Amino acid sequence: MLSNPKGYPIDLNADLGEGGKFDADLLMLITSANIACGGHAGDLLSMRKTVALSLKNRVNVGAHPSFPDRHHFGRKSIDISDKQLSDSIYQQIMALRVICDELGAKMFHVKPHGALYNEVARNEVLGLILIDVIKRIDPELKLMILAGSPLVKLARQHGLTVIEEAFADRTYLNDGSLAPRSRDGAVINAPQLAWQQVRQIIENKPVTTIDDSPLIIKADTICLHGDNEQALAFAKLISERLIEANKS
Repeated sequence: MLSNPKGYPIDLNADLGEGGKFDADLLMLITSANIACGGHAGDLLSMRKTVALSLKNRVNVGAHPSFPDRHHFGRKSIDISDKQLSDSIYQQIMALRVICDELGAKMFHVKPHGALYNEVARNEVLGLILIDVIKRIDPELKLMILAGSPLVKLARQHGLTVIEEAFADRTYLNDGSLAPRSRDGAVINAPQLAWQQVRQIIENKPVTTIDDSPLIIKADTICLHGDNEQALAFAKLISERLIEANKS
């Protein structure tokens, strides 16, 4: 599905091009990059730089569109019409697509960001808007979205290949959705705890939700947020342990 030249037992992705200070180092450790394309962060310069570094490190390139809301970093829902949202997502993905074409990179996937990610995962109307945009641009583009969410089935019904995603640095609610960042404990800040969650996922063992319940997550890829202060420490530890796991 996704190329994995580092030989990990699962794809490892990060959200990049958002102004984080670890992007160049993360690109040496991850296998897929979700590149901000102007909605919540990113501009032509950051997109071009991140695509070029992704090519250098043989990292799969994906677009990371969001609600057009740089003020809140795309992490809040905004009042926007369906057409405005569709147009914005289209423009964001195409902005990155043009740069990929210029640099000779193949765009593999689309992963929505922030509030858009959470809403399209469960809102059929918004999910269909995203599916329609992807299919208009390139029906071969894969959709990276929350593992086990309703959008997984919906997207497959409409002919898209889906990459189901789990998280190393976020905790979950009992229904499999991400714990809201407003809740204490929603963000994992300790590398060992992040690795523990990743190990549980790749071994098909239950993770512990924020409410102390067991949750099985079946995923194709693991995400690290590039703007997390511990992102590089997480990536180094998880990369090392994934290589060890693949040898055992």
